[in-house]
Amino acid sequence: MKHQTLDQLHAVAKVESSAIYSMTRNQRIERWAELLDQRPERCLGAFTGTEYLRPEARDKVRGEGSPITVAFEDPVLRALGLKDDTYGEAKRFFELDDWHLHDIVCDCHVGATMQARWAAGRVRATIRGYRLLNWLRRKIAH
Repeated sequence: MKHQTLDQLHAVAKVESSAIYSMTRNQRIERWAELLDQRPERCLGAFTGTEYLRPEARDKVRGEGSPITVAFEDPVLRALGLKDDTYGEAKRFFELDDWHLHDIVCDCHVGATMQARWAAGRVRATIRGYRLLNWLRRKIAH
């Protein structure tokens, strides 16, 4: 094994800090949205009827070229622990409930396909939605 300096490595590869491999929930979700925004016109596949599936079946659903696939293609999100591009794994990794994930990936909102730009907006809406929900909880609790 040959020892090389960081500058030498930069000449042949993209070197990222390991600090990026620690992200909050919202940072992971924002990264997902940014990945979708990189190719805003990309045509992505939607999942059919996620709200009608039993939880065990819903968690196993996946589709080639879905918004979740875009997240799984990212080496940073995989390094953070994203294991595959299934509905259940996205729900776990991004800490989403069924209602929010359904809003992003289900065909009842867009039909069989969607543009990545639209999916990015829905992904970001989950962050705003949780912020609003937490704000309402604080107001009600006090």
